[in-house]
Amino acid sequence: MPKRELSVGEVAARSGVAVSALHFYEAKGLIRSGRNRGNQRRYSRDVLRRVAIIKVAQRAGVPLATIAEALHALPDARTPTAADWTRLSARWRDELDQRIARLTRLRDELNGCIGCGCLSMRDCPLRNPYDALGEAGAGPRLLDPA
Repeated sequence: MPKRELSVGEVAARSGVAVSALHFYEAKGLIRSGRNRGNQRRYSRDVLRRVAIIKVAQRAGVPLATIAEALHALPDARTPTAADWTRLSARWRDELDQRIARLTRLRDELNGCIGCGCLSMRDCPLRNPYDALGEAGAGPRLLDPA
């Protein structure tokens, strides 16, 4: 008996992802579907695992382009396994550690900055006298030194 494929509505209901998001993921090459005789999208069951990987990675802050790159390394013809997830998540560990460090700095610096009371947008006599960091470029130079 052939495997029953899922409609886009069934995938949306099972995965908790909106139909529009599934269409977006497909347009970006993150998932793929076939078409039935009525030209309606049909997904194989492995798409549920792929959508789960996408959702977890997005919640962790992994950009869609990075997720797509990782998913392209997986075989198309089978459901991603726990070993696949281990490989994918290991690729993202350094990036996530850097993001955690930036967020920790942001949290710690934000309280101190707001607490000082200067509220100056041009310069801060404690952290940025004479707006010296403005010469290094736009943005939060102390919180994102890269």
